[in-house]
Amino acid sequence: MHIDELFQGMAKHGASDLHIKVGEPPVFRISGELVRLKSAPLTDAETRELLLAIMTPKGKQDLETRGYADFSYQLEGAGRFRCNVFKQLGKLSAAIRRNRPKVPGYEDLGLPAAIAKCAGYEQGLVLMGGITGSGKSTTIAAILNDINATRRCHILTIEDPVEFVYVDDKAIINQREVGQDVATFEDALRSAVREDPDVMLLGEMRDAETFETALSAAETGHLVFGTIHSSGAAQTIGRILDLFPTQKHTQIRTSLAFNLRCIMNQKLLPVATGKGMIPAVEIMFISPIMRKLILDGEDTKMSEALARDIESGSESFNKVLARLYKEKKISMDSALTAAPNAEELKMTMRGITFA
Repeated sequence: MHIDELFQGMAKHGASDLHIKVGEPPVFRISGELVRLKSAPLTDAETRELLLAIMTPKGKQDLETRGYADFSYQLEGAGRFRCNVFKQLGKLSAAIRRNRPKVPGYEDLGLPAAIAKCAGYEQGLVLMGGITGSGKSTTIAAILNDINATRRCHILTIEDPVEFVYVDDKAIINQREVGQDVATFEDALRSAVREDPDVMLLGEMRDAETFETALSAAETGHLVFGTIHSSGAAQTIGRILDLFPTQKHTQIRTSLAFNLRCIMNQKLLPVATGKGMIPAVEIMFISPIMRKLILDGEDTKMSEALARDIESGSESFNKVLARLYKEKKISMDSALTAAPNAEELKMTMRGITFA
């Protein structure tokens, strides 16, 4: 067996992920569920043969020195794959995510129309939160491709690894993969503003330096996109401030208040029919009320303000879940499981009339 056969199988069966582990057959994730293939468990030698065949010399070096390696792999007709090969109990394992061969559009993904507003900004910072595997990168890719189709601009991405490969339309797009095109993420950040971008994707915002770079770029007229691990849009401000010493919080709040344009938070939920997954996207546009709450340090009031916002296009998770349930796209069980406040969602449901 060659790993390309598994990748082709992923494309055929619509699998989002592939897990490879010694002592188990290959495992696909289909519609959110793990499915073991009907084949013999992999031996140590078979696992090494499968994985080492697609690894670059640098990837193999990273695996030996760090215990893991991140890289991308492309197979004609099957798509592009984001690979993480790692050691566990002295043996190799892998978690591999399949990206669609073509950048999907908003309708392809089932995204709300309000997300298109993010593609219209000329300047500022747009953040997408959610756990690993929630489709954050795919949603941002749809926004960037919308910009690509409608604006004459330069889009620069810094990715580890590159997930979607764009085809230049009205825009010019340069994609820099850490480890292949630039030695480190920090090196890529330092050179980014000298590469004349109009729009930037900085990938995961995981430290103070990345956020300061993003805010500085937004302040100087760039439109910047990034992802962050957070539990909800209103909680993201606190998550950002946690990265900085207390004495810098006022400065960061001011910069966020005037440069942040939108915070989204996404979860993937099973479709009510049982086939596929659909994104539930909380959207918090930074309205004048939100800006004042950020400046005043009243983060605890942001969830309530988001729930009451009916003018800007914002939508809280509970509103999203209630709408998706009303549209018969998700089940009641899925809605209640995903809800940040299940009792509040039940109350919201009582005010909805179903056909």
